Amino acid sequence: MSNENTWQTEYAIETTASPEAIWSIFRDVAAWKNWNAGIEQIAIDGPFASGTWFTMKPPGEEALRSQLVDVRETVCFVDETRVGDLAILVAHRIESLGPGRTRIVYAVDARGPQASEIGPAVSADFPEVLASLAKLAEGTR
Repeated sequence: MSNENTWQTEYAIETTASPEAIWSIFRDVAAWKNWNAGIEQIAIDGPFASGTWFTMKPPGEEALRSQLVDVRETVCFVDETRVGDLAILVAHRIESLGPGRTRIVYAVDARGPQASEIGPAVSADFPEVLASLAKLAEGTR
């Protein structure tokens, strides 16, 4: 695969929120649109567990089907979205940094046609999303 067909990056933010507070927000998929401006509508087809599918519609765009491919309580979840031969995996990790400090990491791995163009577009708002998530989690003590 050429470099155009592979793209990876990650974004992170530190917070005083506990891993449990962050996890409770992640598990409430229907409410993601309340803190993530990149989601107009979202629906999950079952429990917040590996193998479950969800449908997410960004503002002004077509809805996308994604699957939770790895869910580990208070540690991480990974979702995969496929568009033709392009696969985009986003790992949402919760890393404890010691008493009262947690890092939230969104790691993106895009592979396939136009990955180097679509990956940056998909993740452009992740710094704002992380800031909104951290602020919400800090108020959920």
